Amino acid sequence: MKRPTTSADEEISRCIRILKEGGILLYPTDTIWGIGCDATNAAAVEKIYKLKNRTESKSMIILTDTPERIQRYVKVMPEMAWDLIDFAESPLTIIYPEGQNLAANVIADDRSVAIRVVKDEFCRQLIRQLGKPIVSTSANLSGEIPPVNYNAIDQRIIEGVDHAVDASFGQPGNFRPSQIIKLEVNGEFRIIRK
Repeated sequence: MKRPTTSADEEISRCIRILKEGGILLYPTDTIWGIGCDATNAAAVEKIYKLKNRTESKSMIILTDTPERIQRYVKVMPEMAWDLIDFAESPLTIIYPEGQNLAANVIADDRSVAIRVVKDEFCRQLIRQLGKPIVSTSANLSGEIPPVNYNAIDQRIIEGVDHAVDASFGQPGNFRPSQIIKLEVNGEFRIIRK
């Protein structure tokens, strides 16, 4: 793997500046490379929908750095969610019944919101320093297969973001999207993606 041309601190500082200005990023997550922005900025979220050519009826995943931060963005944190997060051995996205304090265009029509606590250190630092959750959607055009590594990302995506994080900050190898579980208000849950 090639060495980064900038330090992690320099890269994160640049990303923070772009996110605060309402820009969108191509960045590594704990699963696959994602396109992201400040999850509380509706105009930035709209830029991602346009870049991906994706309908707004398909909501996007939100990333946080700690489980405790989730409570700011959902009306109810079901007890089961704490256990699911604690015992997850691989990246897990949980769809909560009712989102709040986020851009309206990241909350689904049924008011649910999909949130994952990331384990990737670069991503965690990005969220921690921004002080807000960030959007994470796969780095592909709508209807195309999500790229398994940086080299598989469509050039239109790379050119369409305000900043692409140096490829060397991504994890080596091929990664998969997270598992998704939907929690219902009544305490039941459904596995959406294994």
